[in-house]
Amino acid sequence: MWLEIAEQITKVTGKSFEVQQHRSVGGGCINQGYSITDGARTYFVKLNQASQLEMFEAEALGLQQMYDTQSIRVPQPLCCGMSDRNSYIVMEWLEFGRADNAAWEEMGRKLAQMHAYPSPNGKFGWERNNTIGSTPQVNAWMDNWSEFFAEQRIGYQIRLAKRRGGSFPDTNATIAAIQEVLADWQPSPSLVHGDLWSGNAACTAAGEPAILDPATYWGDREVDLAMTELFGGFPAAFYRGYNAVFPLNEGYQRRKTLYNLYHILNHFNLFGGGYESQARRMLDDVLR
Repeated sequence: MWLEIAEQITKVTGKSFEVQQHRSVGGGCINQGYSITDGARTYFVKLNQASQLEMFEAEALGLQQMYDTQSIRVPQPLCCGMSDRNSYIVMEWLEFGRADNAAWEEMGRKLAQMHAYPSPNGKFGWERNNTIGSTPQVNAWMDNWSEFFAEQRIGYQIRLAKRRGGSFPDTNATIAAIQEVLADWQPSPSLVHGDLWSGNAACTAAGEPAILDPATYWGDREVDLAMTELFGGFPAAFYRGYNAVFPLNEGYQRRKTLYNLYHILNHFNLFGGGYESQARRMLDDVLR
């Protein structure tokens, strides 16, 4: 497997690469992560079952699109493919360090720059479906944000949750109610990370902020900001930097619960447990 991956790196970079050492590193709860080196160059490799190749292809596309905005740092993807019973993605190796307030403020500024990057078609969605964690994420293009979020985010997750045994209100009625909640809100499409919690934000050893493991699509930029508040929150310096470049709109504080409902529903679908009651409380808050 490592020989085949090395051959693919050689083909993509045009420079001969041979794996002299590989070691296991953190790859999250879904994938296996490895550092590989030829003594001069180091890359990060994620492995999964062969059936997960499309997940890696979508991740590579999302990373490349974010990289191309020339705003916030992301690991540049090199290649992905299959070897034996494994699928893999190879990307730039980033050496991480500790983030101080200056780095968090810069992360906010850089994320705001990415969110301000112009949309290719003015629509919400993406050119392919991807995943949020290991859950499918549907990204069919739509003109209307309220319809997109109600149907392809909350509606999709509630249908999954009901199949899992969760007790939630009628799906179609919920979709209609959420469209009504968002009816007067018409944001411009932004390229969003899509899964921006603290575990997917870091700082390089050189002090440069970076974001990782995206669930990319074109959506309301507020979905990223909302998720930064979901699991403990980012430092105040991050929000100060963001608002200095691209101030948040009036009404964000009301919308963020709805946007985070998507992730809590997804956590119920992935992990079960108390996420069902949390999702129901959030849904009640939104519909009230």
